[in-house]
Amino acid sequence: MSKGKVALVTGAGSGIGRATAIELARSGFAVGLLGRTPSELDEVVEFIRDFGAVAERLDADISKEDQMSMAVSDLIERFGRLDAVVANASINGTWAPIEDITSEEWDQTIAVNLRGTYLTLRYTVPHLKRGRGGSIVIVSSINGTRTFTTPGATAYSATKAAQLAMVQQLALELGRHRIRINAVCPGEIETRIDDSTTVRDEEETAVPVVWPEGEIPLTGGRPGRAEDVAHLIAFLVSDASSHITGTPIWIDGGQGLLR
Repeated sequence: MSKGKVALVTGAGSGIGRATAIELARSGFAVGLLGRTPSELDEVVEFIRDFGAVAERLDADISKEDQMSMAVSDLIERFGRLDAVVANASINGTWAPIEDITSEEWDQTIAVNLRGTYLTLRYTVPHLKRGRGGSIVIVSSINGTRTFTTPGATAYSATKAAQLAMVQQLALELGRHRIRINAVCPGEIETRIDDSTTVRDEEETAVPVVWPEGEIPLTGGRPGRAEDVAHLIAFLVSDASSHITGTPIWIDGGQGLLR
């Protein structure tokens, strides 16, 4: 059982999820780190425990209902409560012309990004309600919410737009339970998500645009850091943001305003 606040972070083994888990642990949360790669999760758990905070590994594929149900049950059994949920895990999937994306590729992106978000909320919201409040942050993207020029990213953008719709819908549904839900929408961030991206026939879907010098105005073209997003998420799960719900926050250094 935990006397302090408890957070669940999905996709916690790398990138934004890793940075967020560490930031929340430094802020005093006990953190459940959920992901599909035990070796990555173990490294983050060890890092967090080394500075005296509390962390537990939770193994699950967010698109698999039985695994998500078990992982959340394990979290509650270990800590006895849940106060914050960061639905971060997602994939880029396949970026290609619409007639070239196979139904299997489409379904995989939907399964992880959208079904996975649904299952994360499906199994965590009851515990937030029992605790009489809490905060949910869904990690969406500028793609599908602010920009639509990434070549071939139709499936990905559709899931990210749907995540924002979920946030706005659920802000009203969950408000009476004192549960806040918001979306962070990163632009280009230094993570390894591009390693799992399949891109085909980019030239067929690219929209020719002449960019100003430096694609990200605030940094002269340098991508943001995972820690930048983690700081924003930490704010959104804290009492400092107690009157913010149903809100998308773009964190892109102005990138999306150019497109």
